[in-house]
Amino acid sequence: MLERFDPCSDEMAALTRIQDWTRMRFKLEQLAPVLVSEVKCTVPGCPPLETVVAFWTEERRHQFRLFKPLLDVIYDDIGWLFAGDHTATSWDCC
Repeated sequence: MLERFDPCSDEMAALTRIQDWTRMRFKLEQLAPVLVSEVKCTVPGCPPLETVVAFWTEERRHQFRLFKPLLDVIYDDIGWLFAGDHTATSWDCC
């Protein structure tokens, strides 16, 4: 059975917060598309749920993963990310 979409749910509020925090942290336009998904991982050693965020700039697509469920994400999980070259496998941000 399909679940009904509830725009007032805790998950929807968390998704909106993460989108807003991402726009603020990376100085994106207010209406810039930011995709947020909670992904279930079945790989041994992987957290059971992780949050994946993607957005686009004129140059390219950017993405990062947060190794926690959508409802557990706080601003500090995004706020520490910085622009530049990175070698971490969990994100390729900016």
